[in-house]
Order: sequence, then structure tokens, then C-alpha cells
Amino acid sequence: MTDTRIGFIGLGIMGRPMAGNLLRAGYSLCVYDIRPEAVASLVGEGARGAMCAREVAEQSEVVITLLPDTPDVELAVFGQDGVSQGARPGMLYIDMSTIAPSAARRIHDRLAAQGVEALDAPVSGGELGAREATLSIMVGGKASAFERALPILRTLGRRIVHVGGPGAGQLAKACNQIVVAVTLQAVAEALTLARKAGVDPQKVREALLGGFASSRVLEVHGLRMIERHFEPGFRIRLHRKDLRIALETACELSVPLLATSLVANELDALLARGLAELDHSGLALLVEELAGMGHAGPEEMGPQPS
Repeated sequence: MTDTRIGFIGLGIMGRPMAGNLLRAGYSLCVYDIRPEAVASLVGEGARGAMCAREVAEQSEVVITLLPDTPDVELAVFGQDGVSQGARPGMLYIDMSTIAPSAARRIHDRLAAQGVEALDAPVSGGELGAREATLSIMVGGKASAFERALPILRTLGRRIVHVGGPGAGQLAKACNQIVVAVTLQAVAEALTLARKAGVDPQKVREALLGGFASSRVLEVHGLRMIERHFEPGFRIRLHRKDLRIALETACELSVPLLATSLVANELDALLARGLAELDHSGLALLVEELAGMGHAGPEEMGPQPS
């Protein structure tokens, strides 16, 4: 067992397997989630459960959060019974959520005033990457804090890059989500075109994987689109949130994101159809509907994933 005591807050689709990987690596782990059953699951594997974020911080040298959005992170850190209330000088805080770069900088500065080092370290790779510890991790913050965190991050991911100062990790994640969104759109359009033309989309995908069109999105999400497996690895509503962050950041910098705006509007259409909880590869359902190949609605998919 390693000597470092880690706290983990947020045990969702990705947080749960990531916390499990830390346990299996021998770290002493204290966990908290608003869902008691999520905490109980990891306690059964050897973690200690906490009743609030403050309690996690009190028992930890390093605290990790992985939460849905900026307000969730700010509440967990600075709200009543938040991390900041249990923090001590010398503690390291790592936020692996996807939030606004400006918020990451604010969090860094407020915690620095308490003597706490902070990193923004959002991840990419979905549920599969979280389970297999193959995530890409984009890190913003001081180099000294990054070096301190690196052994922990290597337990969770495969490609770990110190991008720059506070907020730089979140900026890199916004760029990542732009590329994924636009590639999802391209894959959905290509496979829909093949399907409507009467050509086997599986064969088209196989051919494309051998050339410049090859991508991880085509490999993984193209197969989801073909096999109609839209159970969430990364939910539509969360990718829409990430594109909001990208578009707001671009607006601050006067950068036009034309393709990103298009995909964001399409995700809005899926949200309006009640498909928020499907995997973001469900973008194909809207493309197919626009091509006259069916209606993208909850009834087509059967019961929604919980």
C-alpha cells in the first residue's frame, strides 16, 4: 500500500472505475458521492466512506473531484462542508471534471490563499478509458504540483500532459471536445449516407479505418451507431455542457467556432427529443431523422438508461 491518502469525490460513470483503480493500486482511499449506494459499493472494496466533502479533505493528503459541471465543483470545494473547510496547508487538490477554464483559475487562486496546491486535470477516454486506466489527462497548474500528482495520474491514465498554468488543462479539454463533437458529426453523416444508399455501413467503416479517415471516434462510436448501442459511456447532455464551455471561452476570445456551433444546436435538438441520457454517439439518430430514415425519439430506443 502506498503512503499517500487520497480522497475521491464524484463516483459516476467514470469516477467509480477511476476510484477503483486507485484502490487496486494500493492507495488508501476515502470516497464521497451524493448517492450513498455509490459510496457503499467502494466501501465494500476497501475504501472509507465519508458523509461530506469536508470530511474527505480532513482525511486526505490529495483530494480529487470528478463532477458534472462548474457549479457542482464550486459547491463541493467552497460550499457548506466543502473541501476548503477541511483543507490544510500542503494539501493537493486535483479537479478532473470538465469545467470552464476561468473557473479553474478562480479555484486555483482561492485555494492557493489557503496554502493548497490545485491542478485542473480533465480527462478524455470515456467509461472504457476510465475502467482500463487508459485515459488522456490534460493538466493545468504549477509544474511542482504536476510532478507531485504524476504517480497518481499514471494510475488513472496513459497519456498525461502538463499543458500549462492554471486553467490550461480545461482549455485543452474544451479543444478535445470540439474535435470529438465535429468528428462524431462527420461519422454520423458518413454512415447515414452509406445506410440510405443501401451500402453496408459496417463495410464502409471497415474501409475507412484503413485510411486518413480513421479515428478513435470512427472505431468506437461508429460501431455504436451501426449496432444501435446508445447506452451512455458519455451522455449527450454532458457533451452539450462541454460545448457550452468551449463556445463561451471562444466568445471571450473572439474565436468563431462554426462547426462546433452546428453540433451544439444538433445536441440541443436531441435534448428536446428527450434523449439527454443517451451516449453522444446518439447524434446519429438526428442525422438519420433529417435524412428521412426514422424519428429520433425516446420510444425508438425503448427504456432510457438510468
